[in-house]
Amino acid sequence: MRKIAMTAAGLSLMVGAGLAMAPSAQAATACPSGAFCIRETNGTILSKNIFYSYGAHNLSNVTGYRVLVNSQTGGAGFQLCYGYNGTNCSEVDRVTGEFDPYDMTPINSVVLVP
Repeated sequence: MRKIAMTAAGLSLMVGAGLAMAPSAQAATACPSGAFCIRETNGTILSKNIFYSYGAHNLSNVTGYRVLVNSQTGGAGFQLCYGYNGTNCSEVDRVTGEFDPYDMTPINSVVLVP
């Protein structure tokens, strides 16, 4: 697994080992090109969990294990943050594709970076 060091707290977040594109029993909703998405446990993506603009995005009712999908283009990345408004965040991850399920319960915001 790839480790993302927490910049503010010296903690680490464990994110999936990369582009785990294994087939599943049910078809998952695709994340649109240019977006960062958080999938629901049933494989769907709610419109409130599709992010296009750079900057901090506060999360609401995103708990449990979710699949993160980075479909941003041009090398854009993301950070997962324990605090709201993009505080106490991981290092920037620029890998594109789907990540292994990650426990989003302690995460309160995501930041998209160019």
